[in-house]
Amino acid sequence: MNPSSAGWIKKFIKEIDQNALCGAYKDVFDLYQGLKTGGFIYGMSLVGLEPQAKTTLQLTVEEHTKINLLHALCFVYFKENPEDQYSQCIATIVSFYELMGKGQPGLLHKLSFAKNPSDNLEAIINARLHENNLGRSAEVSSLITYVLLFIDVLVFQQYLKGNQSVQKAFDHMEYLCIQACAWALESKLKPSKYDHMFIEMLQNALKKPLKLGDDSGQELMADMREQSSLFKNFIMDVCCLGVWDDRVMDAAELHFLQDFEKALALEPGRALTGVGDLDEFSRNHAQSIRLFEHANPVKLLYKQSSAMVKTLILRNKNRLIKELAESGELVKLLTLSTVRDLNRKEKQKVKEQLLDICKTVPSLTLFLLPGGSLLLPIMVKLIPKLLPSAFNENAIDES
Repeated sequence: MNPSSAGWIKKFIKEIDQNALCGAYKDVFDLYQGLKTGGFIYGMSLVGLEPQAKTTLQLTVEEHTKINLLHALCFVYFKENPEDQYSQCIATIVSFYELMGKGQPGLLHKLSFAKNPSDNLEAIINARLHENNLGRSAEVSSLITYVLLFIDVLVFQQYLKGNQSVQKAFDHMEYLCIQACAWALESKLKPSKYDHMFIEMLQNALKKPLKLGDDSGQELMADMREQSSLFKNFIMDVCCLGVWDDRVMDAAELHFLQDFEKALALEPGRALTGVGDLDEFSRNHAQSIRLFEHANPVKLLYKQSSAMVKTLILRNKNRLIKELAESGELVKLLTLSTVRDLNRKEKQKVKEQLLDICKTVPSLTLFLLPGGSLLLPIMVKLIPKLLPSAFNENAIDES
């Protein structure tokens, strides 16, 4: 399965049995722990939820995020509607995002809705991951959009219970998370230059930031305390991420987290557990993690673009090798045809592999050109019929 190519949701549905999806986690709290272990809650998805779809590709953070978001939404849906099928689930998720996008053309403007709900949802998820955080500043969006994706799951859960004010619910949860993260950063004894910059961006996104010690700040804390237990746990993890971004925990930060834990009426020790989970995730993925990474925007763009090009080159190289290896059977069949007549199945294989070779030649030529590795994924998306069968990871075998 390739989440960067069309048809990946159909492949997801084909490969992940509905019963297995629902049985992998006891409830939404258990699912949340799975999302945290894989990095989704930290905005850095490096591992997929169980059960995972089969793929020969080394998935990127964005691709893991797409799969985990869909997986979580489907899990929540089937826990609420255990007798329904995938078709009803996907259609409901599309309806939810359409409703949440009302009054926000930034999300729907990017979409060209097709007749197939799964195609619609692929476009929606792609736009959701690249949107400007529903109107927030681009700088803040680039840092926290992925972190706040779990709010989609929380609001979808409310939607399934009858809440139609999904945009209002999302905006409120987003506001609470950003304000809590700002308070966490402000708690540092010696905030860095980057901390000051990030706090300023968060305050600009809030438009009217509140001080924790003021009456209005205490009213907001009371509001947070009345939220669901799952959302309060999520806010706590967001705060842990905010204070831990420099991998150092000073006394003031720890004091803030413990006071915040009490203010939210969470179980004692929840703050330390959150920090421990974050530290374990970082140690397990030390070579990949870049939580709240800050750098010169041009350098960061160059780094991300270089990683993307490297991924594309490796994927296309492996695809071409796979296609040529698959066509090796053609030689055996042609040799066999000199001593006996081929049966109908063997003739069909010869026909298919000859056609694949004809497709591979222009693909090889394109791949060898400067920038060819960047064009191949576009060809896969726009004109998949012109590329060899090995290039389509989302193809579904109907036999």
